[in-house]
Amino acid sequence: QVQLVESGGGLVQAGGSLRLSCAASERSSYAMAWFRQAPGKDRVIVAAISWSGRDTYYADSVKGRFTISRDNAENTAYLQLNSLKPEDTAVYYCAAARVNYLTTRTANYEIWGQGTQVTVSS
Repeated sequence: QVQLVESGGGLVQAGGSLRLSCAASERSSYAMAWFRQAPGKDRVIVAAISWSGRDTYYADSVKGRFTISRDNAENTAYLQLNSLKPEDTAVYYCAAARVNYLTTRTANYEIWGQGTQVTVSS
């Protein structure tokens, strides 16, 4: 069973940037995604990427500000967060789906990391 470990969260001022990393315990051909959950709200998908990295998806709320990428040689996925806003404050989770194509279907994501807190101050 692949395990995922996120890192890179923290406290940042509005307009700042962070880079989240998601390290997998072993090599796989899984699609990856980042989700976030703000206090009192449902967990929602933020971005997703196919195994090849060729196909990506972004939620409208982050399009143009966040970039998802992956380095399969390092078994790591990344989420670059730029132009951060207070409404981006949430726990960010990476997840893996046992398919190699791009998918935004939450039910496909069966492997989850523990989450990393991102807090954006105004």
